[in-house]
Amino acid sequence: MTKKKRKGITIFLFLLPALLLFFGILVAPIISSVYNSLYQYEGFSGDKTFVGIQNYVDLFENKAVYDFGTALKNAFILAALSVFIQLPLSLGLALMLGKGIKGERFYLSVYFMPVLISAVVIGALWSKIYNPTYGILHYFMEKLGIANLMPATGFVGDPDTALIAVFIPTIWQYVGYHMLLMYAGVKSVSPELREAAMLDGATDGQVDRYIVIPSIKQIIKVSVIFAITGSLKSYDLIKVFAGSNYNVPYNVPSLMLVRNVLGGHGGIGSAIAVMMIILCFAFAIIINQIFKERDPYGGKKHIKE
Repeated sequence: MTKKKRKGITIFLFLLPALLLFFGILVAPIISSVYNSLYQYEGFSGDKTFVGIQNYVDLFENKAVYDFGTALKNAFILAALSVFIQLPLSLGLALMLGKGIKGERFYLSVYFMPVLISAVVIGALWSKIYNPTYGILHYFMEKLGIANLMPATGFVGDPDTALIAVFIPTIWQYVGYHMLLMYAGVKSVSPELREAAMLDGATDGQVDRYIVIPSIKQIIKVSVIFAITGSLKSYDLIKVFAGSNYNVPYNVPSLMLVRNVLGGHGGIGSAIAVMMIILCFAFAIIINQIFKERDPYGGKKHIKE
């Protein structure tokens, strides 16, 4: 055996555990979900009846039973709110803290702390805040004389405000996560670039817009992908608000998936899982294309090391 072959085998053996984990945790479940989505069966076992793509057809056509379109729309709304509200807030905080303000480390800890708290705890906390009888939000609205604006069922229980009410705790929980990613990128920007721009007469806002933000473009891309795919997969916080009631105004695909699997519709649950996987991969590819570096003539920009 040649030295080159031995080296190749050694590399393969070192990579084998990671490859097995990757296949077992990611690839195998995807293949299993695709296979199961073509069958009709109850629970996690039992006889399976091949139905082809009928489960997918039922998801979109049988609105009285599944209403997958509404769940998908809610997920898209959450994704849009995350990208256009949550991420700009995170970017603003990262730019502010990245300039080295007084108490920088303290503010970093405060903004990041909600990320470390369990979604169940956050859901329970905000459920108390939203309570239409004794919640702190109701208390302040009473003091301001606008308590009549709160729906009788509370903001979470009202179809017109439920989705926004669920999104606010999501902002509170994850704005610090994206802020930390962007903050690390902001701190990596060369101070010499900032100083040169300032000497040329650029304002702080112009430095951020034309130097700092373009420099952390790839980090922003990662945050956008995380925000969108996280919204499409959101479950734990929403489940806390929903409780045992799955037919809520803020129903999302993951909530439907669990309801159908536990309700004896394994094929439908697998079909929902496959749709979520496809959407997550599709959005990741689209965002990568949007953020791809291009030359002034529209072609792909090749960056030499």
